Amino acid sequence: MIELYHCENARSFRPLWALCELGVKFDLKMLPFPPRVHRPDYLDINPLGTIPLMIDGQTRMTESSAICHYLAMQYGPTDLAVGPEEADYGNYLNWLSFGEATLTFPQTIVLRYRRLEPEERRNPQVAEDYERWFNARLRVVDAVLSERDYLCRRFTMADISVGYALMLADDIGLSSRFKPSIRDYWERLRQREGFTAAITAQTMSPSQ
Repeated sequence: MIELYHCENARSFRPLWALCELGVKFDLKMLPFPPRVHRPDYLDINPLGTIPLMIDGQTRMTESSAICHYLAMQYGPTDLAVGPEEADYGNYLNWLSFGEATLTFPQTIVLRYRRLEPEERRNPQVAEDYERWFNARLRVVDAVLSERDYLCRRFTMADISVGYALMLADDIGLSSRFKPSIRDYWERLRQREGFTAAITAQTMSPSQ
């Protein structure tokens, strides 16, 4: 059975959501955040000390968006992936990476310098600069969603990747500047059974 190491509402929510959308059985191992501090023994399993960590037989993966694509390929066929024969294939791969590399990165800087650092190390200017960066990158998402309901021609793992960035924005107070198309898109994503199942799974699973 797939093992997924996860902290509540962290990047590991992407593969958790993906697993719930696919209906694949998994063993969810909840950890306190950050696990490298509160569960130093986790470093024996994952020397990076990061989450997610997914173990599927001999396969071990730590990149949340890549895990989503792996699950679609390994446990498909599924409409949650876009194949090379489809017109949206390049868009799908681009959005899959965009959610983490382009959207989540500036959010982590905001979170660090607004909330996580000790008071004397917090930096409002840095946080504000990276909040602007995040909002600027959302413009391309807004442009696509002004014409369609999802980033590709149907809901895919790319929406999970970008959707998690919107979830994190909501959690850390960056969603007030969402354009109407993005706000509506985020609401559509939150209504999916897979999303609500993932929320329930992380809520009901005890910390390890």
